[in-house]
Amino acid sequence: MNKPKIKSFEDLKVWQKARELTNLVYDITDNFPKSERFGLIDQVRRAVVSIAANIAEGFSRYHLKESILFYRNSRGSLSELKSHFYIAHDRKYLKRQEFDQIFELIDKVGKMLNGLINSTNSFRKDTKL
Repeated sequence: MNKPKIKSFEDLKVWQKARELTNLVYDITDNFPKSERFGLIDQVRRAVVSIAANIAEGFSRYHLKESILFYRNSRGSLSELKSHFYIAHDRKYLKRQEFDQIFELIDKVGKMLNGLINSTNSFRKDTKL
């Protein structure tokens, strides 16, 4: 069975999942206290937007080594997001169900990102680019 051809970053399952994560984060942070508008909400949203954006930018790079750097930056933003949500949980800004939901999706995106990084790195080594 042939795998579907990936022609753009929109075809990447990890980018699609990161987009889902972004929408969930925006929905959840809409309910954070207004006093966090220029604090935690801003930081959380910047981190989550960076995840999908770095995947897209990495996909568009000509050299695979550069692509991997952007995918790793995306993984770093994912860790930053996770840290922010621990703080939000500690401050009781979200319900336990929201916390579990967001962490499940963060972990899923993380596994997918690791797979993308590993497969891109393997392809790079196999093709000696």
